[in-house]
Amino acid sequence: MNEAILIFSFIFAVFIIAMLLGIHILLAPKNPTPVKAEPFECGKDMLSKPKGRVSVRFYIVAMLFLLFDIEIVFLYPWAVLTKELGVLGFIEMVVFLGVLMTGFFYAWRKGALKW
Repeated sequence: MNEAILIFSFIFAVFIIAMLLGIHILLAPKNPTPVKAEPFECGKDMLSKPKGRVSVRFYIVAMLFLLFDIEIVFLYPWAVLTKELGVLGFIEMVVFLGVLMTGFFYAWRKGALKW
């Protein structure tokens, strides 16, 4: 019985993958023109070229956001397993949050979070 379910699941997964890979045949435009093939981002023409380079501060803020955002993801499994982890798990999470907040306050003191 379990083997039949496993085989059915595998066949169903292969079917879904094949459908996702082949759906473009039905939905893709059949007569692409140069206008349709032209890349665009928001549909508007660029009014002028950028006058300078993008500030490095933008990249620093973006990296800090990703760093803290990804580290915050580790809080969810801890919250789910709080009772099973007990006091040791709580202490480990306090240490983790301490390291996280130390980095946050360091970036704040250096002025990396000023817009």
